[in-house]
Formats: sequence, C-alpha cells, structure tokens
Amino acid sequence: MDSLLEPFWKTKSLAEMTPEEWELVCDGCGRCCLQKVEYKDTGEVFYTNVACRLLDTYHCRCTAYEERLDLVPTCLVMTPAKAAKLEWLPRTCGYRRLALGMDLEWWHPLVSGNPDTVHQASISVRGMVVPEEIVPPDQLEDHIIYF
Repeated sequence: MDSLLEPFWKTKSLAEMTPEEWELVCDGCGRCCLQKVEYKDTGEVFYTNVACRLLDTYHCRCTAYEERLDLVPTCLVMTPAKAAKLEWLPRTCGYRRLALGMDLEWWHPLVSGNPDTVHQASISVRGMVVPEEIVPPDQLEDHIIYF
C-alpha cells in the first residue's frame, strides 16, 4: 500500500507527529489520570481506583487540559521518550504501544473511528473510579487495582 494512504501513526514516529496527531494518539482511557502508589523499596508502581480531581469520569478526559499543570503540579506531560521508558504506563496506552513498535488496538478511536470503543472494550476507567477528594492520601493503598 502506498505510504500516503497509510495512517499517520504507522508512518511517523511519535517524535515526528504534529501536535494534533500527538493528541489523537491518546485513546481516552483515563488510566494515566489515576492516583498511583509507588513502593520506594522495590520501585513498583500500582494504580488505584482514585481519579484525579480534573478527570471527567464519564468521558475519561481532563476537564482543564490546558491548565492542568498549574492546577495539578504532579501531572505528567507525556513525551516520546517517556512513552518508551515509563514501565508503569499500561500496555494498552497508545503512546506506549507506538513507542514500543506495536500497533494500536482495534478499540483505539483512531482504528475504530469511534471514541466509544475504548469504553465498550472495558479499557477505560469509566464507572470504576472514585474522586480523590474522598480518599485520604494515607488510604491510597486500600484502593489498588489491577488491569
């Protein structure tokens, strides 16, 4: 097939993508917006079912994306280098998959053409999270979940 007909995520590296293409690689799962517990002695990182206060838990998108770094200083800005190196990113993450040389899954909105397939495939955090306001930081371990 002619490379001009191939989708951009198959012909460009993450670093070569335009800002618009980069944003489209996000599958909208919301998993990166969950609080995490890191054990310093082992370096292990576990997800919790505690959502960032900025996460729209239905659409699984940030409600203040442009201002998120000011509002949540611990929010991570994804880069091509981080996508390849952050082992705690879910194996389903579009950025991680492309960084590791894998293709996007069938349910990814770029593949399916439908932003709801990530939810239909039970990849997103829709319906499984609690707001961070109700969980004290010292109780995060009680909210660890496994994907």
